[in-house]
Amino acid sequence: MGIRNGIASAVLLGCALGAAAQTSVYRWVDKDGKVHFGDAPPPADAKSVEQKRVGKGPVDPDLPYATLVASRRSPVTLYVAAGCGEPCNSARDLLGRRGIPYGIRDPLVNAADAEALTKLAGKLEIPVLVVGGAHVKGFEEGQWQSALDEAGYPRELPPGARAPAPTPAVPDPQPAAPAPEAAK
Repeated sequence: MGIRNGIASAVLLGCALGAAAQTSVYRWVDKDGKVHFGDAPPPADAKSVEQKRVGKGPVDPDLPYATLVASRRSPVTLYVAAGCGEPCNSARDLLGRRGIPYGIRDPLVNAADAEALTKLAGKLEIPVLVVGGAHVKGFEEGQWQSALDEAGYPRELPPGARAPAPTPAVPDPQPAAPAPEAAK
């Protein structure tokens, strides 16, 4: 059994190295104790999950497996703006401490972001956290922690791991909306 798994692993590794993009290879044990290898993330009930990145391509930070799963199921978006001050800085700090990948949307520099925020929150108010289909208006750490916990994000980065850089806001050539309110 060990030789067969070794051969399967070597074949997967060779295929992955030949690919142009960076690939993840997973090893996990199912409920019956059988070892599996594959390029797709294992099922939620898998045990002893290991992930290896191989190949060339854009390098993502080595995030915990639970963070990768949560970010696929419930991506995080943060609505903030320059000059928002303490609430927006605290929001960014929290996401960084937890090592959560997120995109930034700035309603002051992008009219589409302003329109999306108005639809989502009812008015231009920042910061707003979007986790999957849920959102939280204003920064209150306990509420934000709960929303992130419910989505399955780990509470903290493992030792030696780096928080990913946020995906920056995209400027819009159209004039943006009036300045949003900072939530209290």
